[in-house]
Amino acid sequence: MTVQLLDRTLSSYRIGNPNGAYPIFDATGSTLAPGRWNTPGSPLIYTSQHYSTALLEKLMHGSGRLPPNQHYVELTLPRGLSYEIFSPPALPGWDNMPATASKAFGERWCLERRSAILLVPSVVARLDSNILVNPGHSEFRMVEVSLHQPVFWDRRLFEA
Repeated sequence: MTVQLLDRTLSSYRIGNPNGAYPIFDATGSTLAPGRWNTPGSPLIYTSQHYSTALLEKLMHGSGRLPPNQHYVELTLPRGLSYEIFSPPALPGWDNMPATASKAFGERWCLERRSAILLVPSVVARLDSNILVNPGHSEFRMVEVSLHQPVFWDRRLFEA
């Protein structure tokens, strides 16, 4: 992978509870309950390139229950921000559980601070990307976050 600079502004989305233990745009949760791409020692902020993918990710992690009091924030990833794109063929088994290979990869990326963001495939929507944000990177301050807005779930998603 090669570090590159964004030649355009990108957006990404994150969903969470604004009254939860941690702010929506915060990496603390990833240290307490690490995801596919990190370990407790490599805090990341998981976002999705599309709002719909953020919804799918939240549904998948919510075990089919309607999550209470969910809001979203939109991130603005400005032109000139450093990024890398993960290539699945470079890491066979990246989508396996347990996520040993992807955790090691993400931890290394995070701790080396090679780029501010890493684009990775979504397991639940393979053609879409999730965007990992490294709060320890020097360019993290360039990322802008909107005010949170409520998520309105279509209840049909939760009907049997």
